[in-house]
Amino acid sequence: MILTSTFLLYLILVAYISWWAYKKTSASEDYFLGGRQLSATTAALSAGASDMSGWLLLGLPGYAFASGLESIWLSGGLCLGLAICWLSMARRLRSYTEQLDNALTIPTYLQRRFNDKTPVLRLVTAFFILLFFLFYVSSGFVAGAKLFSTVFDTGYQGGLWLTFGFVVIYTFIGGFLAVSWTDVLQGLLMLLALLITPVMVIVANDGVGASLQQVATLNSELLNPFTNSKGEVLSWISIMSLVGWGFGYFGQPHILARFQAIREHREVPQASSIAIIWSLVVNAGAICVGLFAVVIFNENGAISDNEQIFMILANTLFHPVIAGVIMAAILAAIMSTADSQLLVCSSAIAEDMLAGKTHQQHKFLNPVMLGRISVFVIGFIALIFALDPNSKVLDIVSYAWAGLGAAFGPTILISLYSSRMSRTAALAGIVVGGTTVVVWKGISGGIFDLYELVPGFLFSSIAIFVVNALYDNDDQEVKQQHQRFQQDFRAS
Repeated sequence: MILTSTFLLYLILVAYISWWAYKKTSASEDYFLGGRQLSATTAALSAGASDMSGWLLLGLPGYAFASGLESIWLSGGLCLGLAICWLSMARRLRSYTEQLDNALTIPTYLQRRFNDKTPVLRLVTAFFILLFFLFYVSSGFVAGAKLFSTVFDTGYQGGLWLTFGFVVIYTFIGGFLAVSWTDVLQGLLMLLALLITPVMVIVANDGVGASLQQVATLNSELLNPFTNSKGEVLSWISIMSLVGWGFGYFGQPHILARFQAIREHREVPQASSIAIIWSLVVNAGAICVGLFAVVIFNENGAISDNEQIFMILANTLFHPVIAGVIMAAILAAIMSTADSQLLVCSSAIAEDMLAGKTHQQHKFLNPVMLGRISVFVIGFIALIFALDPNSKVLDIVSYAWAGLGAAFGPTILISLYSSRMSRTAALAGIVVGGTTVVVWKGISGGIFDLYELVPGFLFSSIAIFVVNALYDNDDQEVKQQHQRFQQDFRAS
């Protein structure tokens, strides 16, 4: 009862934040980017929370529980990718999107960046965003269903509908401000949970040294990052697949939106530092939870679903009040990504696919209202994708992460630096990257066991450079626009 009450108090607080944000949202810039008024701390924690999602508190501990220090390759790749992404892209994207007549979305940014007179580039970009984000949002619903099932004993289907209802409603009402402000709360809760839970697990195992010794006694291979839990040496394909997760950061629209929404581009270095430190701490905490939980579950019996170990540990090790806070942190991790992804999907529809005449002819169907309707529709489709109770959060996230990273990462990164890049090259990069992920995922064996993000990112980059070499950008207006941006950026 105490655990449930604590959990409900958190839900009420998030609902209040959503209503407060609703009263401050009037224009599309407010609904989709919060009026570009996020502080460095808010932007950093919001980006981290929307990035890590339920897989940080469910998928990663479960992976570390089953595979041990093999998980370091995955977390290390992610932390490195995040750091490079913040340092190479955040400040430039913040400045460039504002300079391009305040471009609110990635599709709009690319259309204006390459002076595309047709809707083709914008529509292709929006299509791939919707395609892969449907899977991403569904992964959040799967995680939420498991959580509500544990806390309220609703069963998987009941938990799924509760997750859908709560996440969709507060995103529908509050938009980007609600998402960002709740993300700060959620990011801090996730940090707290991943600081205190490993400590309690270690204490329960009589200290770090004793914990490591007990893990080694049970299975010494769990402490070897170069082998799997069976003692088999990890192949270069396995290691590259894990490290390659870091490439995904460059193309995640829900993370890039935080770069665009920072109040001043001069605040980006501070935001970068906060984001990188936060990522290092929570990744290390998640791995410790999974690794040292091996001892506890060996003594208390096996579990049927590794992705539930964090929730079981919270109920086992903590007072119900603290357990309720930790359960709220898990819900926070789930919501902080699902809400951001729903918002990106809605902006892709309202600002990119249905932009123009619809807004002018129908006063009711303005960008904000279209965005809210789109949140509900996309959320419902994602719920259908999540109906299978045997779905694994990490598996769904890996596919969506790969698709977005490969389709948009090389295109956006190169567009921020190269004046020679053309509209045709940008289109080729998106189509080749996204298609490679879909095709590669459907084949297995040999080289095709490599995580699809890696070849997708590589082939997308190659496509951009080849098209640029064959068809040089002869649009002088685009070249001059980019050169002006470079000059202004250096001057600032």
